[in-house]
Amino acid sequence: MARLASSRFADRAQLDLFRSVPGDVAARDAQDLMTWPFFSLAKSRRVTPIDFHMGPTWISVEADPEHGMATIWDADVLIWAASQLVQARDAGRPTSRLIATTPHEILAFTKRGTGKASYDRLKAALDRLQSTTVATSIRQQHQRRRHRFSWINEWRELADERGRVFGIELILPDWFYAGVLDRGLVLTIDRAYFSLTGGLERWLYRLVRKHGGRQSGGWSFDLAHLHLKSGVLSPRRRFAFELRGIVQRQTLPGYRLSLEKALGRERLVFVPRPVDPIDAAMRRVRLTACG
Repeated sequence: MARLASSRFADRAQLDLFRSVPGDVAARDAQDLMTWPFFSLAKSRRVTPIDFHMGPTWISVEADPEHGMATIWDADVLIWAASQLVQARDAGRPTSRLIATTPHEILAFTKRGTGKASYDRLKAALDRLQSTTVATSIRQQHQRRRHRFSWINEWRELADERGRVFGIELILPDWFYAGVLDRGLVLTIDRAYFSLTGGLERWLYRLVRKHGGRQSGGWSFDLAHLHLKSGVLSPRRRFAFELRGIVQRQTLPGYRLSLEKALGRERLVFVPRPVDPIDAAMRRVRLTACG
């Protein structure tokens, strides 16, 4: 089980405790996770590994049969953790891989419900993050060197004398923690991201935000290239069909999508939407009220 007894919470004795801070925290995402296929985009359980190779970059993601592979919705926990760590660092507070928080803080930040069903889903997400194993050459000095880790090393519930849960503790892996605390490897994302319901939509927003950024000219990708980078199991034809649906709905916050053909190949083009200052101000007010 992922919820371990104190005697098995091995790293705890060597780490200082970092306590999360509730409130209006800017959402920040790790650039490596936005660029490469680390998560399942399906809501159904996936146990088929991700085996990705592109140039010197390779990624292997393996799922535990009991829990299945960590999904892009589960990755919201890592976005929450990155957001907390960056805010603390910028405020001059000490940080740590060992984080104490409450389920309510994570659920509220990621725009989930805060009832029992939502908490049960959060625990399932933590189990998948802990049981999914990743090996990658990314950020390794020697590309052939293997770095293997889980998205969460360990986690446990904190309960009072009557057994009532009042919090959780989790330990992040070194690979993720080091990337988050490097200013060049974290990007702010739109909080509307958490309202995206489709796995492909979520993955596409993160990729667009990473590569398109705030460039007025935008960016473009060949559809075959996108299909490879997504890590999905569906055939390219199905992938392209779903992508066209996203383009038609225009659901990605902050970006406008279009499809163009060049030299007989289809490309996805994305450019930033003009920012409406009144709308931006209203959104800040809403975020503050939610915080």
